[in-house]
Amino acid sequence: MVRRIGILTGGGDCPGLNPAIKAVVETALDEELADRRGYKFEVLGIKDGWRGLVRYDSRFPPMPPYAAFDDEHHVRLLVEGEVRTWDRLGGTRLGSSRTNPFKKGRETWPQMLENWKELGLYAVVAIGGDDTLSIAANLTEQKVNVVCIPKTIDRDLKGTDYSLGFETAVNVIVEEIDRIRTTAHSHSRTFVVETMGRDTGHLALSGGLAAGADIILIPEVPFSVARVIEVLRQRKQEGQRYSIVVVAEGAKLEGGSRVEKAPGANDQFDNPTLGGVGRYLEKELEQAFGGEIRSVNLSHLQRGGVPCARDRRWGRAFGVAAVDLVERQQFGRMVTYKDGRFGSIEIPKDLREKRHVDVAARYDVERYCGRYSMLSF
Repeated sequence: MVRRIGILTGGGDCPGLNPAIKAVVETALDEELADRRGYKFEVLGIKDGWRGLVRYDSRFPPMPPYAAFDDEHHVRLLVEGEVRTWDRLGGTRLGSSRTNPFKKGRETWPQMLENWKELGLYAVVAIGGDDTLSIAANLTEQKVNVVCIPKTIDRDLKGTDYSLGFETAVNVIVEEIDRIRTTAHSHSRTFVVETMGRDTGHLALSGGLAAGADIILIPEVPFSVARVIEVLRQRKQEGQRYSIVVVAEGAKLEGGSRVEKAPGANDQFDNPTLGGVGRYLEKELEQAFGGEIRSVNLSHLQRGGVPCARDRRWGRAFGVAAVDLVERQQFGRMVTYKDGRFGSIEIPKDLREKRHVDVAARYDVERYCGRYSMLSF
């Protein structure tokens, strides 16, 4: 007996996706494990996330291994030989999208379920963040077999201490700030560095602390421009030649709202397009200090590059655990890493609830930086 598993990646790409895909394929196809199970798995790679399942056309059946996706084909077989080197590659070899088959007024999920049946899928492993998981939760309600692997560089998914892509993104922030610092020192400038982080400040805080930033602004704590200016002015009075300010894209002004790149232009999941708070701060600081203020938006640089060691290791662990869930028929669940152990939970029903920075333990709300006291007595 052969059972077909589909695998897809949704939402923004990041390092760690390919290691997880490789682990799912190798674990599912392992011959020794197949002997223990008493049946074999077959793995289908699905192109461009949920969109691939929506657009699948039975006139163009799954392609053989190693074949390149084209406009007609949205599914192909994956084998161990093909994915052997994928764990060292960034992004996702299967492609991704932000397709929402359950979007009101444009529902395509009935067609997706028909294609699911046409492909003979026993289960699908979906790798993604809250948007991808929301689709998986809806599909679980439709009584289809889905398991999920958490992926988001924001590391804001409730129920897991880690999600793929975070550590590599932190490394990128540190590397870029290290480069910016040399120019900041040479020209005695203040640089404002904008990072990703729609609702939470894990990325900005971890990256800023590791890079030695002087001010870090996170969504959890609304900030005062006047206070930022005060801290920077004090640094100048102390003889500091330059300063680095890190700000998450979702950081809010006291009594204000977030800065949107294109107000009203939401995506298929009704998420606003953020971006520009760094440029806003640059203008405010220029008025206070004159020239020599610069802003840099790291934007998609944080998603790029090869996965770091942790994202390779956790990608493998999450992929193996996902196949464990399929074997045990524990569907409607997400693989997790919590309190030092790998496990699983039901796919969260309310994905609007985020895993926020523990401000009391990690953040100094007066100085807008990491706390200088770590132990509780």
